[in-house]
This record gives sequence, structure tokens and C-alpha cells, in this order.
Amino acid sequence: MRLFDRYIIRNFLQAYVYCIVGFISIWLIFDVSDSISTYLDQHLGLGSVVAFYATQIPQILVILLPIALLLALLFVLARMSRANEIVSMLTAGTSLLRVLAPLFCIALLTTAACFALNYSFAPHAEMARKVFFSGRQASDIQGQIFRNRRDSRTWFIQTFRHGSNTFHNIQVLQQDGSEHITTSFLARVAEYEPQDRSWKLSDARVVHYDTAGNIISEQMQPTLIIKHWSETPYRLQSANMRAELMSVPELRDYLEFNSDFPETLLAPFRTHFYYRMALPWTCLVIGLIAAPLGVGFSRRGVLASVAAAILLTFALNFSTHLFLALGEGDRIPAWLAGWAPVVVFGTIGLYLLRLRSSNREASDFRGLFSRRIVAQ
Repeated sequence: MRLFDRYIIRNFLQAYVYCIVGFISIWLIFDVSDSISTYLDQHLGLGSVVAFYATQIPQILVILLPIALLLALLFVLARMSRANEIVSMLTAGTSLLRVLAPLFCIALLTTAACFALNYSFAPHAEMARKVFFSGRQASDIQGQIFRNRRDSRTWFIQTFRHGSNTFHNIQVLQQDGSEHITTSFLARVAEYEPQDRSWKLSDARVVHYDTAGNIISEQMQPTLIIKHWSETPYRLQSANMRAELMSVPELRDYLEFNSDFPETLLAPFRTHFYYRMALPWTCLVIGLIAAPLGVGFSRRGVLASVAAAILLTFALNFSTHLFLALGEGDRIPAWLAGWAPVVVFGTIGLYLLRLRSSNREASDFRGLFSRRIVAQ
């Protein structure tokens, strides 16, 4: 690593850490101020509160890291530009891409960190918050209906607890290819055995019907073991799942196990799957936008570059949420909803970098193709 690489990285990391710590501190102050009465009413100890905020930090970092990266890049590059340090490096024969290479490496590392946080920890933060403020106990879910279109079975469940393998007061209707009910299973308790993937029905009543809906036979069994049902507790509980609260593995499992659902029902989950894969790359996109715009050789040029970078970042954030909403509503393909903002603004960033590398002013959009930078 060359001397100027260490110099650039040291200056950048100092501003970067200050931005991250400052943003997290501001968020903590406001959140604690809003929730302190709840903590006192529930008689929560300091350890419980600290553990709760530890579950929230990943989600906050996913939101704050791109903004901190933007501000740190603009601050460091603007300061180096005003001090003519970048001009000196360019005069010494170092290309602009080589000067910015350490910053792009940090942007890639930030992308990797966001991907690790957004993979599992960040999506679960909102659910952890709801559980924490509801007394940290999972409540029973009432009145669940699940339709297995692949095997023509419909489940009616009175109560169950999220994450449990036990369901109370269930009725399962088995239909034939013509949608006629052939068998009805009623049970006080249905328990799933993951070892052999079987269902154990307690106090079961099995009723068989003919094609006209007349009862052919009826049996009562204290215990009934069924091994050929493909349903799992995860699939039965999936109707209560929200795509924005699910991790990447959970979204993948949901799409695999519920592939027979209508596309309109799968669209939010498919869109969030691509969205979670694409979201971390906004850090690199912001790096591509802010790095060329942060390099300026006059006070007016620096101010215009900062304004352009902030405007493009807000446009990136707006388009991300717009495409996400369109994908959730099944108005555009899920992959397009997740990746389109990253690709579009990444292309803009590469174009700005090309302009700056060829000694053209990237912040003055009226003269992108004609004006050249004059070092002052």
C-alpha cells in the first residue's frame, strides 16, 4: 500500500466513523426519549434495554451506512480538493482512478457489511421490537386458513403459536381433481413430528364423502398418524408472514415451499428477495456517484458537486421505494423492482467517473460534453 493510500484511508475513516457514531447517537437519543416511559412502566432493567438495542443496530446500520459513506466521501474529497492535494497527486502522474481506488475498496467493504447485516439480522429487527414492547411473549394466532393447491388440501386452524409445531382444533379437507371433498379430518390437537415428517392427530374424527357430498363412513380415533402430508408448520404459518420482516433464507424457503401460490400473493416476497440482494449495492453506487462529484478545483465547483451528489442520492432512495412498491403490487417483474435503481444510478455514477477521469466537469450538467476543468 502506497503512502498516499494510507493517507486517504486514514482521513476517510476518521470522517466515516464520526458520521456513523454521530448518526447512531442521534437515533439513540430520540428513541430512548420516546420509549423511556415504556421501559419504566414495564420495570425493564438496563441489561434488557441494552440487549434490545443490540437487535436494532443492524437495521439502523443498513439505513445509515450509505448516508455516512456519502457524507464522508464528500467531506474528505472536498477538503483535499481545497488544499490542492488531489491536484498534486494528479500532477505527479497518478491517475484519478488510482487516487480514488482506496475509497472504492472501502465502498465495496461497506457493501459486504450491509449484505451481511441485511441477510438476516436487519429484517428481524422490527419483529424483535414488536415482541419486546408486547411483553416479550409470542401471542396465539387465531383463525388460520391455509390452502395447499398442489395437493388439494385446505386447513382450518383455530389457534396456534408462531414457531410451534402444535396446532389446536383443526379441520383438514381433502379434495379430488374435480374439487370435490373426499375426506374430512377433525382433531383437537395436530402435532408435527420433524424426525419422520409426520402429523399426529389427537382425538381425530375422519369422515369420507362420495362425489355428491354424502357421508360414506365415519371413524373416531384417539391417535392418528399421517405420513404422506407435505405440509409443515412453516407452510401453515406462512399466511401470517410479512415479506418486509423476513430474512433472505426465509424468503427463499417461502418461495420454494409456496410456489403453488398465485403470482399476486408471491409478488411481495419475490420482490423483497431481489430487493434484499440488491440493496447493499447502493453503497457502491453512492461511492461511484460521490467520488467524482467530490473532486473539485474551485469553491463553486465543490458546492455544485455536493448539491448534485445529495440530489442524486435522494433520487436513488426515492426510486428504490417506488420500484419496491411497484414490484409488491405485481405491476413490474420482481427482479426489475429490486435491481433497476441500482443499475440505473450505478450507470450514472460510472458516467460521472468517466467524465471526471477525462478531465471534464461532472457537476455542471449543462456542459457535460464540452467544458473542461481548469485547475486553479
